[in-house]
Amino acid sequence: MKKFLAILCSAGLFFGGCGSQTQNSAVEKTFTYGTVAYGVAMENVGTNPHENYSGWSTLRYGIGETLFKFDENMQLKPWLAENFEQIDDFTVKIKINDAAKFSNGKKVDGLAVKKCLEALISTHDRAPKDLKIVSIDADGQFVTIKSAEKVPALINYLSDPYGCIIDVDSGVENGIVVGTGAYKAVKVTETGLELVKNENYWASDKPKLDKIVVKSITDGDTLTMAMQNGELDAAQGLPYSNLKLFGGNDFKISQTNTSRVYQAAFNFKNPILQDKNVRKAISMAIDKENFCKILLNGNGTPAISPFPANLTFGDANFQPIPFDLNAAKQILADSGWIDTDGDGFVDKNGQNLELRWLTYTSRQELPLLAESAQANLKKIGVKLNVNATDNYKNFLKSGEYDIFSKAIVTAPTGDPEYYFTSHIVANAVDNAGFYDNPTIFALENELHNTFGAEKRSKLAIQMSKQILDDFALIYASHLKMSFVMKPNIEGFNAHPSDYYEITAALDKK
Repeated sequence: MKKFLAILCSAGLFFGGCGSQTQNSAVEKTFTYGTVAYGVAMENVGTNPHENYSGWSTLRYGIGETLFKFDENMQLKPWLAENFEQIDDFTVKIKINDAAKFSNGKKVDGLAVKKCLEALISTHDRAPKDLKIVSIDADGQFVTIKSAEKVPALINYLSDPYGCIIDVDSGVENGIVVGTGAYKAVKVTETGLELVKNENYWASDKPKLDKIVVKSITDGDTLTMAMQNGELDAAQGLPYSNLKLFGGNDFKISQTNTSRVYQAAFNFKNPILQDKNVRKAISMAIDKENFCKILLNGNGTPAISPFPANLTFGDANFQPIPFDLNAAKQILADSGWIDTDGDGFVDKNGQNLELRWLTYTSRQELPLLAESAQANLKKIGVKLNVNATDNYKNFLKSGEYDIFSKAIVTAPTGDPEYYFTSHIVANAVDNAGFYDNPTIFALENELHNTFGAEKRSKLAIQMSKQILDDFALIYASHLKMSFVMKPNIEGFNAHPSDYYEITAALDKK
């Protein structure tokens, strides 16, 4: 009998062990993810969607969900909500999914949504300006939202990451909130997150991983090495020049076109840049074609406007600004900027044309764009000093810059108004150039009160045309979103909204 049991236990090595070992045989499935898109510079440390841009972390990493979401064609569909009804121009009634619940097991009802949205508009910087909410009423699974004025894009705005529904009664502890997503945060630091499976996840597709580790790795080469060495299961934000290292059967790549654009805003507080000819000359000295072809390795498309050509209000509606150094130099001369002392730089009234270009390093191609601009501007006699730092916010606050370049998703809500209200109108939170045009103000007011996608698209085209006519900003490139992963990773797909990364579909085989 003892011999028989020994044989069984020996065989049990192949079938999960003998006795208590069987209970511990399951291997914990951990997914380790390296990304450049998390950290202090991105204003998204933590998981509280009511703070800065932390909602992006809440949504991207599967911690929270919004009432509605976007499909692969950037069309809205229900998520935590089942449907909505436009009661009148100012009022929307939303039905919450009966199955929805928070990770603590609490049901998501109209009252929970009301509390969350009221907390959002009382603390967030952008949401109150977008939503214009004056009252929220809850009744069972229904919530009725009334705005002070027409907000045709209200449902789109509620799908912004700041619209993640959290249990505000549970509060925020060490940067952690209680959301409804497939995973819940258990540790938050400035350099990453640790998540575990949400055992109470409400949707039919359940989370498949036990643990997720999100690591902030802002240096592109360090991220590349970590992926090559097998330290990561997947990575986002690898330098485009390094993507070629991940071909063959050892890795998989998921790519999609997005509305993320590399843009540069002129600081209108600088008297020199108030001269349209100077802005135009600088714009004509940006070699977008070679930037996309060589420095982005074909992973970007030369941009004309804020929006890519696949959107009805995008680049297909405009003619590109030509790259022409000779014409740019002549335009400067027409404004009196000529090299009178032979030092290689144009001057006027004894002052060289010298400007400060501010950007950050967590997107590795932004410094490359700055260096490319620096080289070409030198050819037309403009001295450009580049400041590439992830401490850029301090320079923005102090006004120590003349041109600020950044990466921005211009249509994350599938609607053009988001970009104009956040970056272009005079009082916009992220209007780093202090651009102020009365035509833009009037068109935005009209856009804000106009229902219907076609009509809104036409107004957006007019607004973009005004920006281009003013040479208020430079749009360098529309970008592709790229995920690199090990071949055993499934359900990890780049999305055109730049939102949904870690979902219940993610698995590690």
